[in-house]
Amino acid sequence: MDDTTTKTVASTKPASKPATKPASGFSGSAFEMPKFGMPTFEMPKMEIPAAFRELAEKGVSQAKEHYERMKTAAEEANGLLEDTYATASKGATEYGFKVIEAARTNTNAAFDFASELMNAKSLPDFVGLSTTHVRKQFETLAAQSKELATLVQKVTTETAEPIKESLGKAFKVA
Repeated sequence: MDDTTTKTVASTKPASKPATKPASGFSGSAFEMPKFGMPTFEMPKMEIPAAFRELAEKGVSQAKEHYERMKTAAEEANGLLEDTYATASKGATEYGFKVIEAARTNTNAAFDFASELMNAKSLPDFVGLSTTHVRKQFETLAAQSKELATLVQKVTTETAEPIKESLGKAFKVA
């Protein structure tokens, strides 16, 4: 072979990639956000007097103590109200049952009276039955009223007793 032949020499440079443009066709550098530095605000360095620091710490500790007391008092009041409501609700239910029972008794007595009047043979029998019925009804009504009044007094006492005790404790503490 002779020296005059041309040799193909492979280039050692890597093949360059073709430049890519954004899809929009705009150059990326035109829409870059400017960079702003955040200002630094330094607190002035000053000594807080020890007396002021102690006063602040004392105020914070007192506030915590008062908060704990108020929280405890609120929880006790909440429990008291729940108990009072439950007692009053139970008493009201019991009272309602007694009223219904009294109404049933009075209704049955009225029907019995009407049945007896239908069997009356004469005017004196009619008057006698009426007088007896009215007397019995007054006695029954008096007994029912006394029973309901006793029940109301019992429920009121049971409902008010926890409140009374709680107020007594509060006044002793104060």
